[in-house]
Amino acid sequence: MAESTQHAHQHGAPQPAGALALLPPPPPGYREHVRSHLRHPLENLCLVVVILGSLLVWAISWYEVASAIIDRRQPDPYAVIFLAAPVIIYFLRGQLYAGLRLSGVKISPTQYPEAYQMLVDACAHHGLRRVPDAYVVLGNGMINAAASGHGFRRFIFVYSDLFEIGGEARNPDALRFIIGHEVGHIAAGHTSYWRILAISGAQWIPFVGSTLSRSQEYTADNFGYAMVPHGSAGAMATLAAGKYLNRTVDVNALADRATTETGFFVWLVNALASHPVLVWRSHALRDRRRPGRLLWRPKHLP
Repeated sequence: MAESTQHAHQHGAPQPAGALALLPPPPPGYREHVRSHLRHPLENLCLVVVILGSLLVWAISWYEVASAIIDRRQPDPYAVIFLAAPVIIYFLRGQLYAGLRLSGVKISPTQYPEAYQMLVDACAHHGLRRVPDAYVVLGNGMINAAASGHGFRRFIFVYSDLFEIGGEARNPDALRFIIGHEVGHIAAGHTSYWRILAISGAQWIPFVGSTLSRSQEYTADNFGYAMVPHGSAGAMATLAAGKYLNRTVDVNALADRATTETGFFVWLVNALASHPVLVWRSHALRDRRRPGRLLWRPKHLP
């Protein structure tokens, strides 16, 4: 389990190795207000469905293993894997965190201080007291970022190719949106070990796990948008065309296509995706009347 020693956080001061940077506590009820306001309206329903699916998968797995023991035969390996999920998930998260600590460049007040300030601002805006560890990792051309946790620790990592958009010559607000998005995953509880464990049994079932995942991404987008609305366009442009061509992307044209790209396979690609397709995601970030779509394309332009 990761260290849980707490140290008082002084704004802009380097933190000792292993320390948890702390922010002043938000006003009473602030966390609950922010998280309920920004959470996608269907996320909790999707979560309940996936948990029920997981319980069914675990019940079937227990029955299979028990039957195999009684019949003195080899149990189905998938059933064994599902039952070992608590240990497997714990070790995978611990291994990921250790890999980042050993190979990533840690964002700190002295290493990428501008990005560290973005991280602190996002935590303060989303009502978090503990500033999660954040790392830049080699992207090798990939555009990605993620949030996770291990023990009492929460952390995010940004691939170097995506992190570069925060440079002065590019679009710092796009990086600010992305950091706000990833911190939003933490604030919304998406990185909790118990949540990951609860959905582990059914998250690989077609349509079921992917629908929950997309709802969580819309929620995290809402967090990022609440922090820096004008950064969302740059982030979508970068996800669409990369760090070099992002300035050439007309994000409004991308969002407009959400109402014209139709057909069964368009619906299917989105329904099976862990992240919302970009045209619908861009539309949802522009149209704040009903932010976020899951299975159905928007019918009207904002």
